Amino acid sequence: MSKIALITGATAGIGEACAHVFAREGYNLLLTGRRAERLEYLAKQLTQQYGVDVATSVFDVRNKEQVIDNLEGLPEEWKKVDVLINNAGLSQGLDPLQNGKYLDWETMIDTNIKGLLYVSKVVSNWMIINKTGHIINIGSIAGKEVYANGNVYCATKHAVDALNKGMRIDLLTHGIKVTGINPGAVETEFSEVRFHGDKERAKKVYEGFTPLVAQDIAETIWFAASRPAHVNINELTVMPLAQATATNIFRK
Repeated sequence: MSKIALITGATAGIGEACAHVFAREGYNLLLTGRRAERLEYLAKQLTQQYGVDVATSVFDVRNKEQVIDNLEGLPEEWKKVDVLINNAGLSQGLDPLQNGKYLDWETMIDTNIKGLLYVSKVVSNWMIINKTGHIINIGSIAGKEVYANGNVYCATKHAVDALNKGMRIDLLTHGIKVTGINPGAVETEFSEVRFHGDKERAKKVYEGFTPLVAQDIAETIWFAASRPAHVNINELTVMPLAQATATNIFRK
């Protein structure tokens, strides 16, 4: 029987790349996101290319009721999730604290922390019943360092770092693995979202060096997920060669 991976934020970037990698490895997929058309297109593509079963569920992880209703409403066979990839997350704004926008703060806190918690609570209980599972949380170098104007985003990713450790303790006796993956600069929609759709400003973030791409992180996640049953990768920090810290990037 094929294993099942549940991936949040699967409509683009790292989530979409993970869907391809895990489908390639024979996993059936439960994909969630806010953009129904993108999910449907991806599901059809994965089914045709890899011959796996794909289910989709459209909801916003910030909405607790949507998360609970959509996940708990799934058929029982889709609740046997082997790997949960908490990928849904974002950064909005790059302002000093005193100039920060309340809506940006709330969006980041509600998505990066509360959304991850809502999904993890539901799925971890399935894993406890199934007596197996692996939760992989996508953090950031921003969860290891704090940089100028990154205040609230860094705080949310530091929270994810703490939750990785807390989950690992809480789920230890249930045999459930917990892994944190912390990327550096990855060229996805991330910067475009941070700058509220300003594509030119987003493009400049990656000028002068070769950043990571979504596939790099997806393959790293697969490495963590594919270790033997007795091995847990607690965390991995993955950077492009040109990046030493969150803000030290060698640009040619």
